[in-house]
Amino acid sequence: MEQTAYINGKSYPVIQGETILSFVRRHLGKDLVPTLCDAPNLEPYGACRVCSVDVSLSLGGPAKSQASCHTPVIPNSHIQTDSERVQRLRRNIVELVLTDHPLDCLTCEVNNNCELQSVAARVGIRSVRYPEGANHLDRKKDLSHPYMTSDLSKCINCARCVRACDEVQGEMVLSMAGRGFDARIIKGFDNSFAESDCVSCGACAQACPTSAISDIFESKSVSADKKIRTVCTYCGVGCNLEVAVSHNAVKSIQAPYDAAVNQGHTCLKGRFAFSFYNHPDRLRTPLIRKNGTLTPASWDEAYEYIANELTRIKSEYGADSIGAISSARCTNEENYLMQKFVRAVIGTNNVDSCARVCHSPTALGMQRSFGTGAATNSIVDLKYTDCIMVIGANPTDAHPVTGAKMKQFAMKGKTTIVIDPRRTELARYATYHLQLRPGTNVALLDMLLYYIVADGLENSEFIKQRTEGYEDFKKHILGLNVADLEQVTGVDRNLVRAAAQAYAKAPNAMSFHGLGVTEHSQGSYTVMLIADLAMITGNIGRRGVGVNPLRGQNNVQGAADMGCQPHQGAGYLDAYDPEINKVYSAHYGVPIPIRKGLKIPEMYDASQQGKFKALWLMGEDIVQTDPNTNLVISALKEMQLVVLQEIFFTETCKYAHVVLPAASFLEKSGTFTNGERRIQRVQQVVSPLEGTRSDGQIMVDIMNKMGFAQPDYDPSIVLEEISRVVPFFAGVRWEELGENGKQWPVNAEGQDTEILHTDTFKRGLGKFHFFDWKETQEILKHGKTYPYIITTNRELEHYNNGTMTRRTNNAKILSEDYLLIHPDDASRHFIAEGDLVCVESARGKVDVKARITDEVKPGVLSTTFHFPEVLMNTITSSEKDSEAMCPEYKVVAVNIRKSKGKHLTTA
Repeated sequence: MEQTAYINGKSYPVIQGETILSFVRRHLGKDLVPTLCDAPNLEPYGACRVCSVDVSLSLGGPAKSQASCHTPVIPNSHIQTDSERVQRLRRNIVELVLTDHPLDCLTCEVNNNCELQSVAARVGIRSVRYPEGANHLDRKKDLSHPYMTSDLSKCINCARCVRACDEVQGEMVLSMAGRGFDARIIKGFDNSFAESDCVSCGACAQACPTSAISDIFESKSVSADKKIRTVCTYCGVGCNLEVAVSHNAVKSIQAPYDAAVNQGHTCLKGRFAFSFYNHPDRLRTPLIRKNGTLTPASWDEAYEYIANELTRIKSEYGADSIGAISSARCTNEENYLMQKFVRAVIGTNNVDSCARVCHSPTALGMQRSFGTGAATNSIVDLKYTDCIMVIGANPTDAHPVTGAKMKQFAMKGKTTIVIDPRRTELARYATYHLQLRPGTNVALLDMLLYYIVADGLENSEFIKQRTEGYEDFKKHILGLNVADLEQVTGVDRNLVRAAAQAYAKAPNAMSFHGLGVTEHSQGSYTVMLIADLAMITGNIGRRGVGVNPLRGQNNVQGAADMGCQPHQGAGYLDAYDPEINKVYSAHYGVPIPIRKGLKIPEMYDASQQGKFKALWLMGEDIVQTDPNTNLVISALKEMQLVVLQEIFFTETCKYAHVVLPAASFLEKSGTFTNGERRIQRVQQVVSPLEGTRSDGQIMVDIMNKMGFAQPDYDPSIVLEEISRVVPFFAGVRWEELGENGKQWPVNAEGQDTEILHTDTFKRGLGKFHFFDWKETQEILKHGKTYPYIITTNRELEHYNNGTMTRRTNNAKILSEDYLLIHPDDASRHFIAEGDLVCVESARGKVDVKARITDEVKPGVLSTTFHFPEVLMNTITSSEKDSEAMCPEYKVVAVNIRKSKGKHLTTA
């Protein structure tokens, strides 16, 4: 039977457990009851009492004033939202607040967007009866931080900032000190913002109802012409952003509370690191290399040069001497057009992208196990799981909003297993940290699987009904020598067993993995073993479970979906299958090649063999980001034409014949697909800088120039074309994506899918695979001469090669790369904190500053690769995953010594 309660005399249905405030807002809107300490993404707190209402258990019965934000609704109770007593109470509270608040509203940055101002007007404050007396109006402003600001004279002690820091980000930087009238907000140990451990996420500023905490962009100011919703360009989380625009310039960014992905939260990159878009360094005119020098040119001249050179090279050497590398930074539509240009206009399958470079083992491994190479579940499933396993990922730095959710999960004492060579931030809170030697993922996962089988913890019913290959897999698993694997990984077998039992016994368990899984010589095997873990325990096909890759860049998923890999066209259809080739040829209206295409490493090899003559790059700085920098440079130098679409002059531009100035994500429209398969609209916020064009328009222009007629770039038109060839985009329409997008597969009726493999796997039955651990060739070849292992990692403040973030205030927070080194290793080589360390591999050597820490074990080093001054990939190798050709960034054999000077290339 439905339960009801009364609001101002009228009956409304009640949801069990909801608060009075939620009940009132659900039925009558958010404006009926004023609040000050309440915020959409925070737990009820009950500090201000402005939300008080009168509650009686019977009509006309005795009433009691209750704080509605945290008081549950009593069925059949009568709620009066604006009784005379409640109005007096609210006015009294707000008057008391105003006695300790500067009344400079007209000059305040949040004028007309101040919740205190609004509430004061709402409750009818016309004067303040209380004397000012002693107050806090003399507190000094804190302008010490590159982004965050505070003026605590305007603080009303609602603690929303403290709770945002605790409940949303999980940093606990802010707190309340003192008692009574002396209570005040402090940062860290009563430091400034700059001296505190603030991670600059801005959650406190967005939560603050006044301007007590804000940011340098005054993001709560109403002085903007318009606000436009778009999607962040950095990592694969896919945060929604609300961009305030003034005079065709970005003023500030906030995170919308109704965003399904990020619920009013984002990291410092999404919220603050946007000033690169109009930086003086932006490219603003095409460049053509003439007499060895890149020279400004017109767009027509650039297109003419490119078309003539491509035509010449194709005529002289054939279509397969030409290739392209697309970008996971660009939209789905732009990636689709790139591979369409390569296949339909040039006539080759030589197209690849960083999506395949970083996550091809995920796609291949999960396709072989499940039939689909994408995340099985959604991030919202963290609310429904009992255990998370995070393998080879540092989400609090690389995927900060998702990482904050995982950190909250771990901090609440829920079972958290971290498998990583570094003691990452999440590992500090984990129930189990399996700190393995880099390159031994397969060995460790084999140990986990061994204990699940040996201890009888497998889900026999799931295995029987929904999988195949288990008996053969089981035989191999039980034949393992766990003592040997313990020696290989460096992880205590008892700890591994405890983690295995925790994962297997959890009612619901989710796994997440990142590039620490894929960027290994056995990356694909590792992914298939992770799939084995999910299947052997039945953790597939429902809420709170699954295998979930953490995509490194904003559109890794989308670039792969669009066919930016040689062996699979748009929609992952086999590019070498004759029947599918007919489908593609009919779709594009021209014969599509069926010949085998080259992946990026094969392009480099073919170039050095004199077979590969032209390369088109869309937003990829391969000199800085691809492994073995010297080999990449050598390959580029052999090419007759290198075309590069970029927003800044990068290291790769130095070797280009033509550079085309592209538009940033704020200057164009399209869609990104995040790591949970969510297709979201990227909407143009400002006009492209003069002289620049969107990557999509550039692709359209060159196709038209080469005689393949295309309409001007319009994401809705391209998306409709995509829906006709990509099966899981069948029902995707630009105008129907809404604010929060849709998760593919989207059927023809427009219905999307949150959870994959609920009843059956895409391939029918899930497939078990067993793999033995094998030492990487990098260690076998070079381990004796170079006895240390270095692995690479990303820092919160920067993004891959840092092309954009280095041109924002993020560079004031972190301004250089560094080397994590264990104190024992530092002592052995007489290295002190901050010393330059020469790191040498078989390919070359670099100098980088030391950061001495026990985050890594002795013999293991870790470094970032954000700054071109170091060119860290000079030392990385050409070793790659045996199945998917993903580079092995995570295991590099090196030696170290205290530096004598700067070495960026092989001596």
